[in-house]
Amino acid sequence: MLDRLKRLALGREPKKAAEYHRLRKGRESEDAAVDHLTRHGYSIVQRNFRCKLGEIDIIARHGEDLVFVEVRSSHSIGAMDLAYSVDRRKQAKITKAAQYYLQRFGHKPPFVRFDVVLVTMTPEPRIELIPDAFRPGDRYGR
Repeated sequence: MLDRLKRLALGREPKKAAEYHRLRKGRESEDAAVDHLTRHGYSIVQRNFRCKLGEIDIIARHGEDLVFVEVRSSHSIGAMDLAYSVDRRKQAKITKAAQYYLQRFGHKPPFVRFDVVLVTMTPEPRIELIPDAFRPGDRYGR
């Protein structure tokens, strides 16, 4: 019964135990990223924004910038370089979701930025913040 309540608290019931484990680990990584961002002066606006075009892990403000943050995580030090996992295809999905967010909520910030947070979930999490990690064209870059 308690396990079912945990699954319901996540907003959906995973089909397998492995999916539940993956969702839990992803949530832990995002929590670590949020803690890191707030310690570095970011104000969290929204987490896990979803629309038909994609998902944005974290939307935050940093100074005057509205920042769309992608969180990538691994649970072992020897894993592939996480930064390379945010490829052009993933950048395009994040960009489209960000455009939708800006249109839907009428935000017109002076600057929009795309940051990436890399989290290695070892006993003591290692977190790397890459500000302005990519620019999807002159329209959003500085």
